[in-house]
Amino acid sequence: MVTWTALEEELRHLAGSVPDPELPVLTLEELGVLRGVEVLAPGRVKVRLTPTYTGCPALETMSTDIERVLLDHGMTEVSVVTVLAPAWSTDDISAEGRRKLTEFGIAPPRSRDAASPAAGPVPLALSVRCPHCGSTDTELLSRFSSTACKALRRCVTCREPFDHFKEL
Repeated sequence: MVTWTALEEELRHLAGSVPDPELPVLTLEELGVLRGVEVLAPGRVKVRLTPTYTGCPALETMSTDIERVLLDHGMTEVSVVTVLAPAWSTDDISAEGRRKLTEFGIAPPRSRDAASPAAGPVPLALSVRCPHCGSTDTELLSRFSSTACKALRRCVTCREPFDHFKEL
């Protein structure tokens, strides 16, 4: 069990409230990439951040935005470190984040079923629900969309195209 001080909780909330640069409808906390905040000394803080995938081009922007928010809050030294293990998974997206993705018109990734193993292959045959009309009769248009972590799909029922946040 992790125990945080009141200051660390406050700083975690501030860092977690930073919007994702590629999906500004989500915060870093909702996306699940914020791994921790540790006060090292008065005014000095270390933030642990896990990218959605190695080489994520948004990582630098996320780090800069976190530094700015915490420096504006009175910290004098902010260190944002990349943590690759455990790897980020779409299971790390919060329920609120999934709701926001749907509301924004992006089909959220499926969650692993509680009965399925915690690790294992991602099924290739997906039933992706249209965020516009709710139909599961959708088709893949492109394996990649506006970002590498999303695919472009179209609903056969309402004919609307939409992004689908791919399962990882």
